[in-house]
Amino acid sequence: MTGASSATAMLWPAVAMAALTFVVWFRLYHLRLGEMMRKRIHAQSLAGSADSARQLTDTRASDNFRNLFELPVLFYAGVLLAAQLGVVDAVTVAMAWAFVLLRAVHSAVQCSFNHVMTRFVAYLLAALVLIAFWARIAWSMASA
Repeated sequence: MTGASSATAMLWPAVAMAALTFVVWFRLYHLRLGEMMRKRIHAQSLAGSADSARQLTDTRASDNFRNLFELPVLFYAGVLLAAQLGVVDAVTVAMAWAFVLLRAVHSAVQCSFNHVMTRFVAYLLAALVLIAFWARIAWSMASA
């Protein structure tokens, strides 16, 4: 891949990751507002995270939303660095898409049936892909 097309190919997984984050955000507020209406919880009574934890029972989407600002931050930085440095080839782009796919599986599990071991496997595989992704970027930088 060369030039602008390679940078674009590297950036599409970041766009997909952002889209996943927005989907989870919508799910979070759909669940939260529904629960607040059913239980007649006044919004001000949820001013702090301890208040929310005490009064809301379905925290799957909010827990996942927070997760999407942990490891994915390193993903976004790596994608931007790879695009900037031109560390873009089929393997690097495939790693980026693999990370997004595994995080989508993680989100789908956590926001639905929330089986911990299924979620953990998706999380672990995504983390390993991210480590390999960064190792590939570092190797490319060291070889330049």
